[in-house]
Amino acid sequence: MFKPWLAATCLGAALSLSSAVHAEVKIAPGLSSFTVMHDGEEVEIKRAQDQEHQIHPLYALTARGMPQPMHPFAPHPVETLGEREFVDYMMQAQQDDNIMIVDTRTIGWHVRLTIPGAKSYPYTMMDDAGDRDWALDDFGVVKTGKEEYDFSKAKTLAMFCNGYWCGQTPAMIRKLLEVGYPAEKLKYYRGGMQAWTSLGFTVVGDDAR
Repeated sequence: MFKPWLAATCLGAALSLSSAVHAEVKIAPGLSSFTVMHDGEEVEIKRAQDQEHQIHPLYALTARGMPQPMHPFAPHPVETLGEREFVDYMMQAQQDDNIMIVDTRTIGWHVRLTIPGAKSYPYTMMDDAGDRDWALDDFGVVKTGKEEYDFSKAKTLAMFCNGYWCGQTPAMIRKLLEVGYPAEKLKYYRGGMQAWTSLGFTVVGDDAR
């Protein structure tokens, strides 16, 4: 007869073994890490393997603003990205100059903590004609006249801000749409920094840890 105490002992041993050996925390099937350039240096993107790792304190609070809709730009066909899709754009951007990863937050947020490979273009730039044209030039847009632009070589922009509740990227995308930027070349990573840090992805900045 199988003894109850023996069953309990076997279960306890199995639990001890499973807690001691953890599977690798991956990004996607077959993808554990990849490398991007950030400020002239290579940075390896991966997820924290420490089983006790916690979300960064900058994004620990839950008392934030209202969540953004999944598709806040309708009827414009701006694609909303999850982490896997965003990572795909990050990897493509390393080989294709026509793709940019854009941090739309104000500069203070960017300096404190950001996603490696991201370039800072605060959403507030869209409110000043000179700053807007400077950003558009970097985005591959040619100004052809006063408030007139040629978007034929516009880059694909994968953009993010602080998280589901943050309105900085939506504000910038709306401004870009207003001046005629092709909607299909604008990508919205809705989860932003809060989702990125909640998954233990690599970050850089003054507050990186």
